[in-house]
Amino acid sequence: MRDEEFGTVEAQRDRLMEGLRAFGANYIEFTQRFATWLGLHSTDAAALAEILYAEDQGSPLSPARLSERVSLSSGATTALLNRLEAAGHIMRSREHTDRRIVTLRSSPDIRPRAVEFFGPYAARMATEMSQYTGEQLKEFEDFINHLRSTMDSLLADEYRGPRPGRPSGQGGG
Repeated sequence: MRDEEFGTVEAQRDRLMEGLRAFGANYIEFTQRFATWLGLHSTDAAALAEILYAEDQGSPLSPARLSERVSLSSGATTALLNRLEAAGHIMRSREHTDRRIVTLRSSPDIRPRAVEFFGPYAARMATEMSQYTGEQLKEFEDFINHLRSTMDSLLADEYRGPRPGRPSGQGGG
Protein backbone atom coordinates (compact mmCIF):
# COMPACT_ATOMS: atom_id res chain seq x y z
CA MET A 1 0.00 0.00 0.00
CA ARG A 2 1.20 3.46 -0.86
CA ASP A 3 0.90 6.49 1.37
CA GLU A 4 -1.12 8.28 -1.34
CA GLU A 5 -3.90 5.76 -0.95
CA PHE A 6 -4.56 6.69 2.65
CA GLY A 7 -2.95 10.10 3.04
CA THR A 8 -0.20 11.01 5.42
CA VAL A 9 0.64 9.19 8.62
CA GLU A 10 -0.76 12.23 10.44
CA ALA A 11 -4.08 11.85 8.60
CA GLN A 12 -4.10 8.15 9.47
CA ARG A 13 -3.52 8.98 13.15
CA ASP A 14 -6.38 11.47 12.99
CA ARG A 15 -8.67 8.79 11.54
CA LEU A 16 -7.62 6.35 14.28
CA MET A 17 -8.30 8.93 16.99
CA GLU A 18 -11.69 9.70 15.45
CA GLY A 19 -12.48 5.99 15.32
CA LEU A 20 -11.55 5.57 18.99
CA ARG A 21 -13.58 8.64 19.95
CA ALA A 22 -16.59 7.35 18.01
CA PHE A 23 -16.25 3.86 19.53
CA GLY A 24 -16.12 5.42 23.01
CA ALA A 25 -19.22 7.49 22.27
CA ASN A 26 -21.01 4.38 20.97
CA TYR A 27 -20.03 2.47 24.11
CA ILE A 28 -21.45 5.26 26.28
CA GLU A 29 -24.67 5.16 24.25
CA PHE A 30 -24.76 1.37 24.61
CA THR A 31 -24.42 1.68 28.39
CA GLN A 32 -27.16 4.33 28.45
CA ARG A 33 -29.47 1.97 26.55
CA PHE A 34 -28.64 -0.77 29.07
CA ALA A 35 -29.64 1.69 31.80
CA THR A 36 -32.94 2.48 30.08
CA TRP A 37 -33.57 -1.23 29.46
CA LEU A 38 -33.13 -1.95 33.19
CA GLY A 39 -34.79 1.26 34.37
CA LEU A 40 -31.60 2.50 36.03
CA HIS A 41 -29.65 5.73 36.07
CA SER A 42 -26.79 5.57 33.55
CA THR A 43 -24.14 5.72 36.30
CA ASP A 44 -25.77 2.77 38.09
CA ALA A 45 -25.90 0.78 34.84
CA ALA A 46 -22.24 1.59 34.09
CA ALA A 47 -21.29 0.37 37.57
CA LEU A 48 -23.37 -2.78 37.14
CA ALA A 49 -21.67 -3.43 33.79
CA GLU A 50 -18.25 -3.06 35.48
CA ILE A 51 -19.28 -5.51 38.21
CA LEU A 52 -20.53 -8.03 35.63
CA TYR A 53 -17.40 -7.64 33.49
CA ALA A 54 -15.04 -8.07 36.44
CA GLU A 55 -16.92 -11.21 37.48
CA ASP A 56 -16.69 -12.58 33.94
CA GLN A 57 -12.93 -11.98 34.04
CA GLY A 58 -12.65 -13.90 37.33
CA SER A 59 -11.66 -10.78 39.31
CA PRO A 60 -14.71 -9.50 41.17
CA LEU A 61 -14.49 -5.89 42.29
CA SER A 62 -14.37 -4.37 45.73
CA PRO A 63 -16.24 -1.10 46.29
CA ALA A 64 -12.90 0.77 46.19
CA ARG A 65 -11.98 -0.72 42.78
CA LEU A 66 -15.47 0.03 41.45
CA SER A 67 -15.12 3.61 42.69
CA GLU A 68 -11.94 3.96 40.62
CA ARG A 69 -13.55 2.37 37.56
CA VAL A 70 -16.57 4.68 37.54
CA SER A 71 -14.77 7.77 38.89
CA LEU A 72 -16.94 8.31 41.94
CA SER A 73 -16.07 9.21 45.51
CA SER A 74 -16.34 6.46 48.09
CA GLY A 75 -19.51 8.06 49.48
CA ALA A 76 -21.16 8.28 46.07
CA THR A 77 -20.12 4.68 45.36
CA THR A 78 -21.70 3.53 48.62
CA ALA A 79 -24.97 5.26 47.69
CA LEU A 80 -24.84 3.70 44.21
CA LEU A 81 -24.22 0.22 45.67
CA ASN A 82 -27.09 0.70 48.11
CA ARG A 83 -29.41 1.46 45.17
CA LEU A 84 -28.19 -1.55 43.16
CA GLU A 85 -28.50 -3.84 46.17
CA ALA A 86 -32.00 -2.54 47.02
CA ALA A 87 -33.04 -3.17 43.39
CA GLY A 88 -31.79 -6.76 43.70
CA HIS A 89 -29.06 -6.34 41.06
CA ILE A 90 -25.99 -6.96 43.22
CA MET A 91 -24.90 -8.63 46.43
CA ARG A 92 -22.03 -7.73 48.74
CA SER A 93 -20.11 -10.54 50.36
CA ARG A 94 -17.01 -11.07 52.45
CA GLU A 95 -15.15 -13.80 50.59
CA HIS A 96 -11.61 -12.63 51.17
CA THR A 97 -9.46 -14.00 53.98
CA ASP A 98 -9.38 -10.41 55.24
CA ARG A 99 -13.04 -10.20 56.28
CA ARG A 100 -12.95 -6.39 56.04
CA ILE A 101 -12.79 -6.65 52.23
CA VAL A 102 -16.17 -6.60 50.52
CA THR A 103 -16.63 -8.37 47.18
CA LEU A 104 -19.29 -7.21 44.73
CA ARG A 105 -21.28 -9.87 42.89
CA SER A 106 -24.17 -9.67 40.46
CA SER A 107 -27.38 -11.22 41.68
CA PRO A 108 -28.61 -14.45 40.10
CA ASP A 109 -31.62 -12.52 38.75
CA ILE A 110 -29.60 -9.90 36.85
CA ARG A 111 -27.15 -12.23 35.08
CA PRO A 112 -29.70 -13.68 32.58
CA ARG A 113 -30.94 -10.16 31.81
CA ALA A 114 -27.38 -8.95 31.23
CA VAL A 115 -26.66 -11.93 28.97
CA GLU A 116 -29.83 -11.17 27.02
CA PHE A 117 -28.82 -7.52 26.56
CA PHE A 118 -25.09 -7.96 25.94
CA GLY A 119 -25.31 -11.23 23.98
CA PRO A 120 -25.74 -9.61 20.54
CA TYR A 121 -22.89 -7.20 21.31
CA ALA A 122 -20.57 -10.03 22.35
CA ALA A 123 -21.49 -12.12 19.31
CA ARG A 124 -20.92 -9.30 16.83
CA MET A 125 -17.64 -8.28 18.42
CA ALA A 126 -16.43 -11.90 18.35
CA THR A 127 -17.38 -12.13 14.67
CA GLU A 128 -15.51 -8.92 13.86
CA MET A 129 -12.41 -9.98 15.79
CA SER A 130 -12.38 -13.41 14.17
CA GLN A 131 -11.43 -11.71 10.90
CA TYR A 132 -7.98 -10.93 12.31
CA THR A 133 -5.06 -13.21 13.03
CA GLY A 134 -3.76 -13.73 16.54
CA GLU A 135 -0.71 -11.67 15.61
CA GLN A 136 -2.85 -8.77 14.41
CA LEU A 137 -4.98 -8.91 17.54
CA LYS A 138 -1.81 -8.86 19.65
CA GLU A 139 -0.71 -5.68 17.85
CA PHE A 140 -4.14 -4.10 18.45
CA GLU A 141 -3.99 -5.17 22.08
CA ASP A 142 -0.53 -3.61 22.51
CA PHE A 143 -1.72 -0.41 20.79
CA ILE A 144 -4.82 -0.11 23.00
CA ASN A 145 -2.79 -0.89 26.14
CA HIS A 146 -0.30 1.86 25.27
CA LEU A 147 -3.10 4.35 24.66
CA ARG A 148 -4.80 3.34 27.91
CA SER A 149 -1.56 3.71 29.84
CA THR A 150 -1.07 7.16 28.33
CA MET A 151 -4.60 8.19 29.35
CA ASP A 152 -4.15 6.76 32.85
CA SER A 153 -0.96 8.76 33.21
CA LEU A 154 -2.57 11.95 31.93
CA LEU A 155 -5.51 11.57 34.29
CA ALA A 156 -3.23 10.84 37.25
CA ASP A 157 -0.72 13.59 36.53
CA GLU A 158 -1.99 16.46 34.44
CA TYR A 159 -5.73 16.41 34.98
CA ARG A 160 -5.91 15.60 38.68
CA GLY A 161 -6.08 19.09 40.14
CA PRO A 162 -8.09 22.19 39.33
CA ARG A 163 -8.69 23.29 35.78
CA PRO A 164 -5.67 24.92 34.13
CA GLY A 165 -5.70 28.68 34.53
CA ARG A 166 -7.95 28.61 37.62
CA PRO A 167 -6.80 28.95 41.20
CA SER A 168 -7.62 26.05 43.52
CA GLY A 169 -11.10 26.11 44.93
CA GLN A 170 -12.78 27.80 41.96
CA GLY A 171 -15.34 25.68 40.21
CA GLY A 172 -15.68 25.61 36.51
CA GLY A 173 -18.97 26.18 35.06
